[in-house]
This record gives sequence, C-alpha cells and structure tokens, in this order.
Amino acid sequence: MAANRRWTILFVPPGASSTRAIDIPARVLKWGAGLGAVAGVAALVFGVMTLTKSIDLTRLDRLERTNQLLGQELDITRTQLTELQDTLTAITHRDRQVRLLAGLEPMDADVQLAGIGGPVGEWSEREELLAEGTIGRAALDLRLDLDGLIRRANLIAGSFREAADSLTSHNDRLARTPSIMPTQGYLSSRFAKARIHPIFHEARAHEGIDISAPMGTPILAAASGLVMDVGTVAGYGKMVTVDHGYGLVTRYAHLSKALVRAGQRVKRGEEIAQVGNSGIATAPHLHYEVMVRGQQQDPLKFIFPETIVD
Repeated sequence: MAANRRWTILFVPPGASSTRAIDIPARVLKWGAGLGAVAGVAALVFGVMTLTKSIDLTRLDRLERTNQLLGQELDITRTQLTELQDTLTAITHRDRQVRLLAGLEPMDADVQLAGIGGPVGEWSEREELLAEGTIGRAALDLRLDLDGLIRRANLIAGSFREAADSLTSHNDRLARTPSIMPTQGYLSSRFAKARIHPIFHEARAHEGIDISAPMGTPILAAASGLVMDVGTVAGYGKMVTVDHGYGLVTRYAHLSKALVRAGQRVKRGEEIAQVGNSGIATAPHLHYEVMVRGQQQDPLKFIFPETIVD
C-alpha cells in the first residue's frame, strides 16, 4: 500500500477558471527531493571551490608581486655589496701602506683569505629550503657574501689597530731620536776612536763631534727628552745631559750658558743652551755626544737628511 501512495497537487487559479489536479507518486517526490539535495550540495561545493580559487589567485598574484619586489631589493643589495667589496679592497691597499709605515710586515695573503667565501660544512634544513628557490638562493648567496665581508672587515680593523699601536710607538721613538744638528756652524772634528788632542797633542778618543760656532750661538735639543743634569764637568766645562728614553742620551758641552734645568722636559728643536768655550777648549764650539745604552756612538749616524717635525 505504501508503495502505491500518491500525492495530489491542486492548482486553483484565481477567478472562474477550473481547478486542476495532478497526481504524483510518492517515490517520484522522493527522487525529486534527493536530486534537489544533490544539486544544492553540488552548487554549494562549486561555490566554495570558486571562492577558494579566487582567493588562491589573489594570494598568488600578491606573492608574485612580493617576489618581484624582493628581487629588486636583492639586486640593490647586490650592487651595494659590490661597492662595499671595492671599498674594502681600497682599504686593504691602504692598510698595507700603513703597516709598512709602522714598520710591520703586510698582512699575509693566506690570512686575508679567511675573510673570503661563506661558511664551510653542511647547510641547515632552512638553508637547503632557501636554496631550492631562485629568490631564496639569491638571498642565501648574499648572506654568505656578507658574512665573508664582515670577517674581512674585522681582519682589516684588527690590522689597523696593530698598525696604529706600532705607529704610536714608532712616532714616539722617532721623536726621541737625536736626528738634527744641535747648532749652526761647521764640523771641526769628527767622532774617532783616536785623534791627536789639540791641547795635549797626544792620541785620545774623541767620543763626539765638535761644531765650531760663534760665542752665544743657540744650541737646540736634538730630540725630545728629559734633562738629566745641568752642571760643570772637568774637561767638558758647562754641560747639559738629556735622556731621550730607549737607552738614548745626548750631551752638550763647552757651553757659555745653560737655558734649562734638571728634570725639565724638552722637545726637538727647543733651545737649551748657548755655544761657549768653557772647560778645555781652544775656541768657542759645541762638543756633542750621543750615547746608546751607555756607549758613545757617532752622532752623525743619527742625523736625518731632512728635519723631522714633531
């Protein structure tokens, strides 16, 4: 009985028109309802798929635009890194010059190679993933180049610090080297292990040089230093002794007048005394000595061809 159940649908039009009735089997209505449900689900799925695809296309377009911008930024960064490499190359050349001025050997080429190239060993998983894409690979290459430039810059910075320290010490030593003639005049007697003494007429060592000059001619400190002693010494007459450090000592003898006192610091070129003929001397002149660690040396070996300006 249930299988033969039927549904009657009445169409009642307005006005005087006749009513129409349609009998529909119950199973047909069930099929219609099922088809409608399937159609509704299909329409819903299709709508969701269409919306998802639209969203994916929007995201893809945004990603492509982002990748383009990243590519442009990477190109700019690559250009800047190239400029930085050129700058570091110029700084490396200047570092070589500064090290030579500081009395240091140039940085070893093998040491410089420590600042070139990327890290050794296996990459991490993240780096491997980055390497799979064009943008990721380019970014990774830039990072490796930047790592190398940073190491190279640190090497050069360390080299400059070493050169600066050496230059400071070197400049201080130069400032304390008796490198100028201490007075104006002519060389009347050189340094000698033995010479005929002008007064005693016998062979004696001459442990300095004699510079003949008029009485009162200014005598200058041959280098920066500390005045050790000012006084009268047998044979030398009035004498000034200056300690320059590094084992260097200068002595200025036969003075007419000393212009400094013991414990006073002087600079190269500063007037410290005046030429005289005190002590054993035949005429006004300066007897000038240079001692290195207590041993007299030829002062002319320390005279530079050009004046050093402190």
